[in-house]
Amino acid sequence: MPPTGTERPRLAVWKFASCDGCQLTLLDCEDELLALTDRVEIAYFPEASSRMLDGPYDLSLVEGSITTAEEAERIQDVRRQSKQLITIGACASAGGIQALRNFADIESFKRTVYAQPDTIESLATSTPIASQVPVDFELRGCPINKSQLLYVLNQALFGQRPTLPTHSLCGECKRAGVTCVMVAGGTPCLGPVTQAGCGALCPRHNRGCYGCFGPSETANTQALSPHLERLGMDPPALVRIYRTFNAAAPQFQAESQAHERD
Repeated sequence: MPPTGTERPRLAVWKFASCDGCQLTLLDCEDELLALTDRVEIAYFPEASSRMLDGPYDLSLVEGSITTAEEAERIQDVRRQSKQLITIGACASAGGIQALRNFADIESFKRTVYAQPDTIESLATSTPIASQVPVDFELRGCPINKSQLLYVLNQALFGQRPTLPTHSLCGECKRAGVTCVMVAGGTPCLGPVTQAGCGALCPRHNRGCYGCFGPSETANTQALSPHLERLGMDPPALVRIYRTFNAAAPQFQAESQAHERD
């Protein structure tokens, strides 16, 4: 989808249920973002501008999960206006931290938190964008990686299919010469089952991976859990380690449920 003549591709950035961290990653691109605006028209981006142009859009970036009936309707409209739709971040790709509601009673949460729970309109689950509409590409992370974002934007806006690593974080640790925190230090780590992309940020600082980029393509959580148990994690701790930023990602969800106790 390269530009024709002087016409620039039109970009829209949308927010659903999220913390805005992935949109801030786009704003943090700074100089690179300025260069991008020379070739792309940012037509809709409430986080960055009060200038809102109607669709259609060549590319929509969508942050956040679907947590209300209104959002479920709105994402259908976004999809209709967008030639390409790319989700950015754990909320959009796996339901986010708010998907912890999927394992509990949302009505109980509302009664506990709100003085007037009957005024809160919320779905019982938090679901990824792909559960509602077709998605052209998912960019993982909590938050997303700046370099990956710029690469995906350039590829998608100018007619190429983005390709990113789907192997585990362990590969990044080895390439960076980072000593394995689990083998050498006995620190629980989700690196063996988490997709690469963060540059091994936590292991570089002698901390275990928290699974920010979601399950890797061949995540073998059933093999990892016994190792975590030998490092002292009991069933409730195993449930918690798989229920963070990507709690509703299928591999992490299934493994956390396997360790639940009535």
